[in-house]
Amino acid sequence: MRHGTTSARILASLALAAAPVAMVSFAATPAVAQSTGVKSILGDASDNALDKLSQPGAFYADEAVRILLPGPLEKATSILRFTSKAGLTKDITKTLNDAAGRAALEAKPVFRSAIDGLTLQDGVGIVTGGNKAGSDYLRRTSGEELAAKVRPLVEKALTELGAYQQVEKLGSVSSLARLGGADLSRDGLTDSVTDQTMDGIFAYIANEEAKFRSDPLDKGKKLLKDLF
Repeated sequence: MRHGTTSARILASLALAAAPVAMVSFAATPAVAQSTGVKSILGDASDNALDKLSQPGAFYADEAVRILLPGPLEKATSILRFTSKAGLTKDITKTLNDAAGRAALEAKPVFRSAIDGLTLQDGVGIVTGGNKAGSDYLRRTSGEELAAKVRPLVEKALTELGAYQQVEKLGSVSSLARLGGADLSRDGLTDSVTDQTMDGIFAYIANEEAKFRSDPLDKGKKLLKDLF
């Protein structure tokens, strides 16, 4: 059984390296038909992405996925500096990003569960699709469900890190927040951080998938070690 599972993963690895026509033919083989290899590949991309984003400071360090306050407060750096120096708040932006990182750490089984629902048709589409076909599949088929499951993780992290209390203080002194209509309520902040967290996760999964597709045979060689 182990040999069969590993073989399927190797076949899927080789399939991703083949020409488009060959990939369609290869994807129809029995081993890939079980979707085992494709699930493993996409699962590894998901795990790698979440492992990277769950590292301390990872979200904040990458401006492409950095979590920001909602609405006009997104770029209100002067207000944030004022409230921080006045001792009213800590570094709110970093707190939000730390919460996203904690949520990413706990989200691995959530994404793995979605990947386990991969069908043969989905698997063939991922093998023959573009560089981020797997990430696109997850977002298209499970994005809303995944967000609903990640949201409580975000809420828990925001609570433990004191983000809600900090934002409440910010809202009480920020005329920009009131006039700009920024939703600084608990639900508003949770929704905003969840949406941004999901965007970051999917972006990283797509990057990991693209890396694998650029050198699938290297991964295949690593998988071969499992045979011995």
